[in-house]
Amino acid sequence: MYKYLLIIGFVMLFAFAANAQQQHADTTSVAKKDTFKKASGTAPGSFAPPIKKEKEYHPDSTHSPHKAVMHSLMIPGWGQLYNHRWWKVPIIYTGIGLLASAVIFNQHYYNEFNILAHYYKSGVAPVKGDAYYDEYIAYTNNKVPAQNIYDALDSYRRNRDLSILGILGAWGIQTIDAYIDAKFIHSYTVDNNFAFKVSPGMINQPVYAQTAFGSYIPAVKVTFTF
Repeated sequence: MYKYLLIIGFVMLFAFAANAQQQHADTTSVAKKDTFKKASGTAPGSFAPPIKKEKEYHPDSTHSPHKAVMHSLMIPGWGQLYNHRWWKVPIIYTGIGLLASAVIFNQHYYNEFNILAHYYKSGVAPVKGDAYYDEYIAYTNNKVPAQNIYDALDSYRRNRDLSILGILGAWGIQTIDAYIDAKFIHSYTVDNNFAFKVSPGMINQPVYAQTAFGSYIPAVKVTFTF
C-alpha cells in the first residue's frame, strides 16, 4: 500500500517539475523576444532602452567645401558669401585694400628714387622738363649723399615686395577660412532637439575638504541632451 503511494507521489512530483521547467522555458523565450524587440531600435548587441522618438537632422548635403575654396581662389570673399558668412567680407577687403594701397605708395616712390639713382650713377644731370627734375635739384642743393638715394630705393622696393606678399597671404588665409567654415559647419548634421535637464544632486568631498556638515554637499546637476 505505502509502496504504491510512494510511487504515485514520485510520479506527481516529476510531473510538477516538468511542468514548471516548461513554463520557465516559455517565460525565458518571451523575455528574449521582448528584449530583442526593444533593442531592435538600437545598435546590434546593445541593451539600451528603445528610442521613443527619432531625432531629426537637417544636413546641408548640397554644400561643398571644394566649391567654397574655388570661389575664394577666384574672388576674395566669394567663399565667405557662399558659406553665409557675409560679415567677413568687409574685413577681407579692408585688409587687402590697405595692403594694395601700400603697394601703390611704395611703387610710386620706388619709381622716383629709381630715376634719381640713375641720375646719380650716370653723373648726368637732368634738364628742365625731365622726370623728377625738381626733386633732383632739391636733393643736390641740400647735398644729400648718393648712398641715401640708393638706400631709399632699396627700402621702397622691399616694402613694395612685402606688401605684395601680404596680399597673397591674405588671399590664402581667406581661402583657408572659407574651407574651414564649409567643412566643419555645413558638412555635418545638426540635431534640432538640443535640450538640457536640471536636477538636484550631491557631491562627495575629499577628506581634506570635509566640513562639520559631513562629506557631502548639495549641488545642481545639469544634463545636456543631443
